[in-house]
Amino acid sequence: MPRHSRVTRRLGLKTALAAAAALPLSSTALSRSSASAADRLDRLEVMSFNLRYASTAEPHSWAVRRPVTRELLRRERPHVIGTQEGLHQQVRDIAADLGGHHEWIGTGRAGGSRDEFMTVFYDTRRLAPVEYDHFWLSDTPAVIGSNTWGGGSIRMVTWVRFRDLRDGQREFYFLNTHLDNASQNARARAASLIAERIAGLDRSLPLVVTGDFNVAAHKNPVYDTMLGAGLVDTWETAAERSELYATFHGYRPLTPDGDRIDWILASPGVSAHRASINTFSVDGQFPSDHLPVQASLTLG
Repeated sequence: MPRHSRVTRRLGLKTALAAAAALPLSSTALSRSSASAADRLDRLEVMSFNLRYASTAEPHSWAVRRPVTRELLRRERPHVIGTQEGLHQQVRDIAADLGGHHEWIGTGRAGGSRDEFMTVFYDTRRLAPVEYDHFWLSDTPAVIGSNTWGGGSIRMVTWVRFRDLRDGQREFYFLNTHLDNASQNARARAASLIAERIAGLDRSLPLVVTGDFNVAAHKNPVYDTMLGAGLVDTWETAAERSELYATFHGYRPLTPDGDRIDWILASPGVSAHRASINTFSVDGQFPSDHLPVQASLTLG
């Protein structure tokens, strides 16, 4: 069972930046205008986004990508975002760019501010954390920074139990992860551990899982394990979908009908109204080497 700790650290910056200037852009995210205003108010807007860790290397340094990321997030306004790869200062930058109504929960893979974060950003006007914790994808999940399965990097999960302030105070679980890029064994064992931990949660509550799984949906046993844990793929169950592109592009031309390695999964009672792969860019500059994936959900 995961450790259930009370929320004692909700990190976030309160500094709001000035509104972003209008920028030339490209995006295939679906418009929210397809639903009534009342329906949109009730829906939970979720994003999974591999940020690509902050680097000074050009032409895709964080200094270049940060304004594009800021504009993307301000246009989409997700209520909750599971990010991967963000470094500590990068996470703080995003918190500042999201503005004063957002906070975040996370820790570095190696503990504290060290290494990459599986950050959960959330809109405090919509969501309130009840409890949260982290576990490491290894034989010793409670040991910070543990990596026992031959993976190329330390891997972990950050999870939060939220209260939805708009949806009748309904509570739900939100898990965010990033599986290994180098070892199928590490990925497979990580998926099994996540499935085991999910089984230990209160199954009467809805569950949403975001992550970069580093394998293609439908093409790897990891996907089968996650669906075998009682989850559904919101891309598949959504009533409406954007165009399909490979979610990893590596700053190369986008691949239509490509592999989805970034997923938003949910418990079966969660309704997915819309799923999208967001191709937002500014003058050809993408915010990351991954495309964000999004889902508009009703928890049940």
